[in-house]
Amino acid sequence: MSKIVDTFIAPPCHQEIEILYQDEHLILINKPSGLLSLSGKNPQNIDSVHYRLAKQFTECTLVHRLDFGTSGLMLIARYKAINVALCQQFSQRSVKKVYSALLCGHLKQDEGIIDAPIAKDPTLFPRMLISSEGKSARSHYQVIERFYKKLENGNKLPLTRVTLSPETGRTHQLRIHCQYLGHPILGCDLYGGLLDYVQTTRLMLHASELQFTHPISQEKITAHNKSPF
Repeated sequence: MSKIVDTFIAPPCHQEIEILYQDEHLILINKPSGLLSLSGKNPQNIDSVHYRLAKQFTECTLVHRLDFGTSGLMLIARYKAINVALCQQFSQRSVKKVYSALLCGHLKQDEGIIDAPIAKDPTLFPRMLISSEGKSARSHYQVIERFYKKLENGNKLPLTRVTLSPETGRTHQLRIHCQYLGHPILGCDLYGGLLDYVQTTRLMLHASELQFTHPISQEKITAHNKSPF
């Protein structure tokens, strides 16, 4: 089997990480779109959420990741024991995650569940694909509004604003599930959201809500972060 080579080089991200909350145990941030969660093997991809935060919080570790193009809420552990406790909540699916997204076209149904297993695409790294041999994956969607975006050429682009709630946490899950639904996320370079006649500056996917239990205080925390689009 041929070795997979990752040729992606991330362009510079000039946006700052916004720290929304911090205590001696954890940090809650607003990640900008266009910033890696974790530094890549290529030295040109050293800039990342972890790389930046580790300068200030030397023992911090990522509890979960957001895709390069996705913005929004991320939870960071300040030391190993907290990372273990928070990762357990994610693996037990007791953490609730809600995303805001703009999808291409108008969805017919106001809400629904996408239940489609996901596997790695062996021929098109880093893409994933829907496969009966993949890992189970479920996502909920809820339509917020259907509207038309007026383009420079005078045409109107149909878009649907939705909230997406993943039950599982597979790689690229929301992006490929929306493609499977027939309405890819606007600005998605891997799953059909790049339209020749529309200029998009980013992936229109934002982690807007995160609910978890503080491992020390046992307080139920619900964080909200408004979508920038």
